[in-house]
Amino acid sequence: EMALARLRQLAAHEVGHTLGLVHNFAASTDGRASVMDYPHPLVKLDEQGKVELSDAYAVGLGVWDYFTIRYGYQDFPEGADEKSSLKGLIEDCISQHIPFISDEDARPAGSAHPDAHLWDNGPDPVAELNRIISLRKAVLQNFSENAIREEEPMAELEDVFVPVYLMHRYQLEAAVKSVGGLYYSYAVRGDGQQVTRIVEPADQLRAMQTVLKTLDPEFLAIPGRILNMIPPQPQGYFRNRENFKGHTGLTFDPLGTAESAASMTIGLLMNGQRAARMVEYHARDPKYPGLATLLDGLIEKTWKAQPSGSYYSEIQRTTGNVFLQNLMAMAGDASLPGQVNAVAFSKLEELKDWITLAIPGTSDPDQLAHYRYSLMLIDRFEEDPTEYHMPEFAAPPPGQPIGSPGYPHRMDPSDGSIRWG
Repeated sequence: EMALARLRQLAAHEVGHTLGLVHNFAASTDGRASVMDYPHPLVKLDEQGKVELSDAYAVGLGVWDYFTIRYGYQDFPEGADEKSSLKGLIEDCISQHIPFISDEDARPAGSAHPDAHLWDNGPDPVAELNRIISLRKAVLQNFSENAIREEEPMAELEDVFVPVYLMHRYQLEAAVKSVGGLYYSYAVRGDGQQVTRIVEPADQLRAMQTVLKTLDPEFLAIPGRILNMIPPQPQGYFRNRENFKGHTGLTFDPLGTAESAASMTIGLLMNGQRAARMVEYHARDPKYPGLATLLDGLIEKTWKAQPSGSYYSEIQRTTGNVFLQNLMAMAGDASLPGQVNAVAFSKLEELKDWITLAIPGTSDPDQLAHYRYSLMLIDRFEEDPTEYHMPEFAAPPPGQPIGSPGYPHRMDPSDGSIRWG
């Protein structure tokens, strides 16, 4: 039933393209206002804590679809002023605050509009991420061998586990856009729309705090009972690009999996364009959080917090290394504004001082190794930042559920790359 609902929605979406409609990736913030968005299934928990999918996909067209079809195809009676009538239709759409933001403003990792996302839900992306975090916890608790068919290899559980573990990935991309975010419209002179508005400081801080939850060791940890259920692939079966990458060979790697998820969060937060906007907005008005505020939050989460348990501690060391490498990359990236480099370098020096002071009071040999190795990395970076190359972390599996390399969606005019989906 859910598959049919998705196919019904997809068919309407493609008919929309046939009729000339483009994507509207802000529609999901206005009650599923268009089939031209990319819909993430709306997953809920019922009163018994079981997954509820009855409202996974919307039925029918959205209000934005009706406006655009009327604008493009409406027949006007003889003698009617078509130009005036079309202008009135646009004014009506604007007065109802029906949002429209398309591909170029939604797809890039550094995009700024807090309402423009693919595969998200709800009017408040940060609140929805909080809901997804709670939902993901419940789904992980209920994850079992029942997720595969009888007589299937237990190794096939890994395929099913990937979308469960990364259930938050798209809503994470949505929520992070409030950090250094800018509301704007495709306004034209005289149409009365608000042109731009920086996201309020409290909303940026709320987004930061929520996104940082996805770096908690407790969030990234995989329960031992699940790890014990996933063996290497049997004869005739193979791991592929849809599986997590790891460092342990044939066996499932929970630390590599945590590294994948952490690098996704940290990479989005520390995107160079986002960092540059934070520097700019803070300079224009100090009430907006600057880049230093974001980096302080990341240092607190990945270095200074003290998780309980050796598994959680190892996950934190993993996230700490991912953050440190990204921080050095930001400090040494000559393509970024100088002040972005300066703030990143300053925080690198502060972290170095903190590690140096922490070493004498540390007895855990694994933590000492982490501290000493990190100091060596920082010292090597400081000797010649131009020689620094960030390592390739275990990348998360491809996520976009639509598209294949054989069917280009469009060319990106900024760099000539082809995008699919």
